Amino acid sequence: MTVDAADEQRFREFVAARSPALMRLGFLLTGGDQHAAEDLVQTALARLAGRWRRVEAPEAYARQIMYRQQVSWWRTSVRRGEVVQASPPEQAERDAHHQSELRMVLRAALARLTARQRAVLVLRYFEDLPEKEIAGVLGCSVGTVRSTAHRSLARLREVAPELARELEVAR
Repeated sequence: MTVDAADEQRFREFVAARSPALMRLGFLLTGGDQHAAEDLVQTALARLAGRWRRVEAPEAYARQIMYRQQVSWWRTSVRRGEVVQASPPEQAERDAHHQSELRMVLRAALARLTARQRAVLVLRYFEDLPEKEIAGVLGCSVGTVRSTAHRSLARLREVAPELARELEVAR
């Protein structure tokens, strides 16, 4: 398929404008693994480029590719018996930037979840998707989404009790 200059320019503009948001999503989906997040975004953009003319909502299409690719990588690694973990969390120094510290704690806690658990939490609470849509994106039932979200939140409370305390203070 030949790409005309106008389509190529529109694609380049989309990449320049939306790459930071896609990287943030990739970072969350991979549990804080910068290299895996970059791979995820690159895979999504490469697939999007091949279908650029036919896609009506390019960002939604790229995000869906990322969700599905992350689940696919998770399933492949489970079959091979690999355990993917981010590097050990650094000891956070107490400083005046409480929100930054909280983000680091959250990132470390998310890294300790499985890829599926992270995907469900990101889709539900970061992307604010309803359970039915999450089930469609991940290719599972609504009940699986609900139970995974419940277990994932319980696991977050277990690995990062300070997050539970922060949520209580915010209420």
